[in-house]
Amino acid sequence: MDGRGALRRRIRIWLVVFIVGLVLSGLTAFPLVTEVRWMEEVLGSGASPVPEHLPGLMEWVVRVREGLEATDAKYPFVLYGTDWLAFAHLVIAVAFYGPYRDPVRNIWVIEFGVIACAGIVPLALICGSVRGIPFFWQLIDMSFGFFGAIPLLMVRRLIKRLEAYELAA
Repeated sequence: MDGRGALRRRIRIWLVVFIVGLVLSGLTAFPLVTEVRWMEEVLGSGASPVPEHLPGLMEWVVRVREGLEATDAKYPFVLYGTDWLAFAHLVIAVAFYGPYRDPVRNIWVIEFGVIACAGIVPLALICGSVRGIPFFWQLIDMSFGFFGAIPLLMVRRLIKRLEAYELAA
């Protein structure tokens, strides 16, 4: 395989990893109430060290579950917002098919993704504080931006190398 072919393959692998991450995070936004119930059951089980070693985390998960259940019971339309969040993740994942097909021409999608990942940090800090989200949970939210940017920055670097190959040809 020539250098260009190897670069395209690596770009596509990183993009598939990123797209799968977006799709999974999108799909998990649909059954939020059920997922938080499961999380509470797992974290609160006798085998889990969380209640003893991280009581603040356990309290937060219980509070979130109670809030989601109360909202779902009385105002289920509010959770429609998380359905749109899920849909947005799925739509954004589709956008990354462009760089998968033609990386050099669609590098702007990668750069858009990096900017979006960076935007997670101020969003989590500002909105998290306004909404009363504990700082440790804001850090978890911010980690999605950090870990999302890693494959995108790798892809961007590889696309720039591919572009140099194509310009030299």
